[in-house]
Amino acid sequence: MAALDTAAETAPELGFAERIRTQTDAAHRRTEQSRFVGELLAGNLSSAAHAALIGQTYLVYRTLEDAGRSHANHPVVAPFLGDELLRTPALEADLEFLLGGQWRERVTPSPATARYIDRLEEVAFDWPAGFVAHHYIRYLGDLSGGQIIRRMLERAYGYETDGLRFYIFDRIEKPKLYKDAYRAKLDEAPLSAEEQQRLIDEVNLAYDLNGALFADLEADLDTYLVK
Repeated sequence: MAALDTAAETAPELGFAERIRTQTDAAHRRTEQSRFVGELLAGNLSSAAHAALIGQTYLVYRTLEDAGRSHANHPVVAPFLGDELLRTPALEADLEFLLGGQWRERVTPSPATARYIDRLEEVAFDWPAGFVAHHYIRYLGDLSGGQIIRRMLERAYGYETDGLRFYIFDRIEKPKLYKDAYRAKLDEAPLSAEEQQRLIDEVNLAYDLNGALFADLEADLDTYLVK
């Protein structure tokens, strides 16, 4: 028993980035179980389904990146910002390719996307750690699972660059090293224990918001299925 007690006492404390990962893993896994995304990546849906997903994603990123500009000099947020991450221009290019020059008239938020944007407007502009929570799940996801999604969409729909620019980070040569550095910044972020926990709670909420966005798209699944 004494040996077990000694081992418990000497076990290293988890860093903040690892705590975020472990405490949000269940919500992350729920989001990954989206039937809409599964059918899309399997090539069972029309290209209109991909365009619909990119359109809703664009609306989220437009708000998130507006919030980022408002925090450019904040000590909590500034270390995470970088032009190499920005997705709005790539999403706009994808939408023009997928929907044509009048794409802005065709992209409107679903109810879940509207709630997602409302939450970003509520917390991401005025609460720096809240912004980081949403920044974390979006961009680390893009640099991780997003790259797998890119390859699957290439195979399923024959896209090469156009239609997939959202997933292409030309200015990040080594994504793994970039992600490792990002997690180190999380560990070093000047946040109190209370703020850290609030950030983790917000990450869980953000995963749920993403899941709801997918669910709205899934409600129209029959219209996208390839007959």
